[in-house]
Amino acid sequence: MMMHKKLIGAGAVALTLMSASIMAAVSPEEAARLNKDLTPMGAERGASADGTIPEWTGGLRKEYAPFLEDGSLENPFADEQPLFTITAQNYEQYADKLSEGQIAMFKRFPETYTMPIYPTHRTSTVPGEVLKQTFENATTVETVDGGNGLKNYSNIGSTPFPLPQTGVEAVWNHIVRYRGGSVKRTIVQITPNNNGSFTPVKFEDEFTFSNKVSDYSGDVGNLLFYFKQRVVEPARLAGNVLLVHETIDQVKQPRMAWVYNAGQRRVRRAPQVAYDGPGTATDGLRTADNYDMYNGSPDRYNWELVGKKDMYIPYNNYDLYSKEHKYADIAKAGHIDPKFTRYELHRVWEVVGTLREDARHIYAKRVMFLDEDTWQASVIDHFDGRGQLWRVAQSYNMQYYPIDTPWYAAETLNDLLSGRYLLLGLQNEESNGYQFGFDVSSKQYTPAALRREGRR
Repeated sequence: MMMHKKLIGAGAVALTLMSASIMAAVSPEEAARLNKDLTPMGAERGASADGTIPEWTGGLRKEYAPFLEDGSLENPFADEQPLFTITAQNYEQYADKLSEGQIAMFKRFPETYTMPIYPTHRTSTVPGEVLKQTFENATTVETVDGGNGLKNYSNIGSTPFPLPQTGVEAVWNHIVRYRGGSVKRTIVQITPNNNGSFTPVKFEDEFTFSNKVSDYSGDVGNLLFYFKQRVVEPARLAGNVLLVHETIDQVKQPRMAWVYNAGQRRVRRAPQVAYDGPGTATDGLRTADNYDMYNGSPDRYNWELVGKKDMYIPYNNYDLYSKEHKYADIAKAGHIDPKFTRYELHRVWEVVGTLREDARHIYAKRVMFLDEDTWQASVIDHFDGRGQLWRVAQSYNMQYYPIDTPWYAAETLNDLLSGRYLLLGLQNEESNGYQFGFDVSSKQYTPAALRREGRR
């Protein structure tokens, strides 16, 4: 594939394998680009040469429109029609702007899988304070211990490396990206059978960055965020709760996780909730670190920053998010119904993670494509130990414009071998889908609190 070698930062030399324990932050002169030819997040501010990708002019900000009465969002682009549709019959014309996994989807489902391509809109933005913190990070934040941890990173939720010089820096940008500080959401997870039938699993999730709890001490230490997930449906799983204290350097201090089993009425440590441990109620279709496209410690892979390219990725998926659609409308055999999806041409960073020789994981290689405006992983291709393409993940990006927060309507993980897939994050049929910026104390994220909550 043709690659744009428009590499930001210290240049191509900086992209060679770097084994030093500490990677230096960029110079003030380099950081100044964030107020000039680059956006505050490190993306290219200008339009593409042919104008297909427009200039970034600040994103779709909160002034556009409030949340609707049911908590959902108006579709800013409801009147637009696809420019064209990529199918199994014509994908070769667009192969240079597709991932290997996207191409494989056309081959695996030639009669039903399509990608409707719409005009590109650079809607992403984050609050001004986060942009200010990101600018400060550029000259102060460093990776330590070979990329396993971060130094001088106290502004949790801001982008640590807006001008990445290595692959692991770009991966960290995804892991710690801004997500509204704290959020509660009621969502479903669906794993359709090959005939399209499914039983949704409903979750109540809570996510809070460590510096957003009400009793924040002023020092995050090695703690990145708190995560809690309660199963609401089906009845056989209802009441089970997962609690996670996500650490930054997980080699130095592994992720701390506990589960409350409603049947046993007991809280147990859950060390399997990491790396390639099985995901909750997923029929073996995802690993623990597949959640949120990719999460956890980057230590098991060598990460190469390949460069940037123009690529068709899911973007501005307000129709997929709409409460006008039912889960059964969206979740079909093999893949979600393409008519509810929206793809646009955007610039992405390509990062390749290759499993270290001394590490184990069911994925021997991950090829990530990170949206330049959000650092959200938009497409990830997963390869097994034989080097065979196995699974394809896609996040259906959208901007929560009333609160200047990039997110996604759903994420999917398609297993090319079995023909099945996992769909996570839909809230179309829920009356209380998302709640951002809620107040919570760190005391509510303890094993003792988990036990009390489970018994209520």
